[in-house]
Amino acid sequence: MAQRYRDTAETAQRLNLSVSTLNKWRLTGEGPRFIKLGRRVVYGDEDVDEFVRQRSRQSTAEFA
Repeated sequence: MAQRYRDTAETAQRLNLSVSTLNKWRLTGEGPRFIKLGRRVVYGDEDVDEFVRQRSRQSTAEFA
């Protein structure tokens, strides 16, 4: 199955974040991997899924 790519607004909605948060994370390197196509920024579903998986915790005492 081919990977789906979403723009910043779709990805922010999927992660329940504001677009500005996702934009800030892109600048600081905190967010999911992205692809720059000219002026357009897209996020692959697999990269977003991996970003979420890496933040999975069982306790608030766990370190990132």
